[in-house]
Amino acid sequence: MTKVRFNSQVKQQVDRLLSEMTLAQKVGQMTQAERSTCTPDDVYAFHLGSVLSGAGSCPKNNLVDDWVEMCDAYWHASVRKDDAHLGIPIMYGVDAVHGNSNVKDAVIFPHNIGLGATNDFSLIKDIAAATAKEVLAIGVDWVFSPNLAVASDYRWGRTYESFSQDPKQVSKFAQAMVEGLQDNFSDNGVLACVKHWIGDGGTQNGIDQGDTVLDWEQLNNIHIYPYYAALDAGAMSVMVSFSSWNGEKCHAHKYLISDVLKGQMRYQGLVLSDMQGIDYLADDFYQAVARGVNAGIDMFMLPGNWKQFIDHLINHVELGTVPISRIDDAVRRILSVKVATGIMDKPAPSARPYTRSKMFGARKHRQLACSSVQKSLVLLKNEHELLPLSKQQKIVVTGKNAHCIGSQCGGFTVTWQGSRGNHDVNGATSIWQGIDQLADNAQLIGESDLLAVKQGEFDVAVVVIGELPYAEGLGDIRDNEDAIVASGLQIQGQMSITDVTAKSLALQNMHPEDLSTISTLHDKGIPVVTVLISGRPLLIEAEMERSQAFIAAWLPGSEGQGIANVLFGDAPVTGKLSFSWPHTPSPDVDPLKPKRKSKSDTVSSSKFPVGYGLRYKKRGFFKSAS
Repeated sequence: MTKVRFNSQVKQQVDRLLSEMTLAQKVGQMTQAERSTCTPDDVYAFHLGSVLSGAGSCPKNNLVDDWVEMCDAYWHASVRKDDAHLGIPIMYGVDAVHGNSNVKDAVIFPHNIGLGATNDFSLIKDIAAATAKEVLAIGVDWVFSPNLAVASDYRWGRTYESFSQDPKQVSKFAQAMVEGLQDNFSDNGVLACVKHWIGDGGTQNGIDQGDTVLDWEQLNNIHIYPYYAALDAGAMSVMVSFSSWNGEKCHAHKYLISDVLKGQMRYQGLVLSDMQGIDYLADDFYQAVARGVNAGIDMFMLPGNWKQFIDHLINHVELGTVPISRIDDAVRRILSVKVATGIMDKPAPSARPYTRSKMFGARKHRQLACSSVQKSLVLLKNEHELLPLSKQQKIVVTGKNAHCIGSQCGGFTVTWQGSRGNHDVNGATSIWQGIDQLADNAQLIGESDLLAVKQGEFDVAVVVIGELPYAEGLGDIRDNEDAIVASGLQIQGQMSITDVTAKSLALQNMHPEDLSTISTLHDKGIPVVTVLISGRPLLIEAEMERSQAFIAAWLPGSEGQGIANVLFGDAPVTGKLSFSWPHTPSPDVDPLKPKRKSKSDTVSSSKFPVGYGLRYKKRGFFKSAS
């Protein structure tokens, strides 16, 4: 299915390297260590193929120069040649799922769920290209992005990493992202890694790392479908999912990895494990290593136990429990990617064209991010055409997320779980700051001070509410603990159980303070414009009832100015839902499992269907209060 990228010259170079390699060198190439547990001397001594920064893992002060210095040190260690070392350069990998979100000064783009609402594939390609430049600026050449999950249960904590509930739409986003990131492996591109193979968005009850229970036709038509476009666009690395398919762990699923991906789909690139992904395959890590390698995984992402992995894998080969042919296949794929993408021929990170580039955090990238925010907003309600606002109106701005860049950005921003407040993302603009730039009569008032606001004191209120940052399993909504037990009984292996964000998809249960804030202003007769910051559609009946206008802003990233521009009509509102919006629960409707829409029916459980999004009908403004 994929384009042929490993030509005869690539094959010859890889054949020569393989013929010269010892078992230790081969196993080293299959090992990806986390930077906090691995020194440059370790890279040299163990012939490591890759180093990564786990989410939130950064050098020194997390500045561009710190990253370049670190990447240089690892690279120089990897290319040292002597009688026992071939000098094969490492690949350095990071999560860059919405911009180069590892570094404080980077531009943070909206998370995928917001980008899905833009329905603008040219924009997505531009965002991917800008992300690549910001990653190249720090000396890194590999990003674990994009996520191609087709989320089907909003209780899943990674819903915001999914573009759409429609596999065909995800497929189009996948192609745009891969092409934009890689730029045909020019000096402008980085190696993309599509994830997670396969079915992580379809787990029962939305349990992260849970079980996707589907027949083959459903799995292929929904969850595998976007990978065809991604591989055809040139993706050369695929990350395996923590989840299971019908009880069998994907990290140990030889049929899915070796038979389907590498066989039927003729994928020639490398297959990467997720962080500690093989640890959960067996109680004994020694046995887990063999299961993961024999299933077809080529490179292993290991935070701290990478030396143990090396020892175990060498032992397995020597005992015959892992055939040398499987090792050679893995290393051939790794080396082929390094050769075909030009990594073998690149100079040290500090000497590459885009390293320390002025494009990092540049105004041009911020303008692109601002545009993407504007296009991602979905107007769900606009009673009496309250929006757009007038810049002359007296406006009270409030809500816990009004002046909180951390909440705007969400998880995977500088740290794994993201953060509250305005201290971690330099150069960003909060929603309040964006409004303040445009409206002289706007005033930020904390929720605790709203009782002092007098009736008629303001023309309108902008209330910014919603979720707090989270990532992966900690973002799950678990309304039934029995579901964890039931899923665990079906899965062949271990599960990682974490605390969760909430026990209900209803915002008034998750964050009752939001409804209280809206109600306080509503009861004073002040029209309320509610801006919802969230990583998924939520049950918002009560909040919407007390709001005259309602905007789904998703997780917009660092450029809150984009929201302000739309509020005041400096930019149109054009976003459309890429996920159906659920109704309040009732005995006969379960909104927690959105039904996939066919050509012949409608989504009976949705408050708003896919494609819904209001537009502004006027440019005039309401009369200001006297």
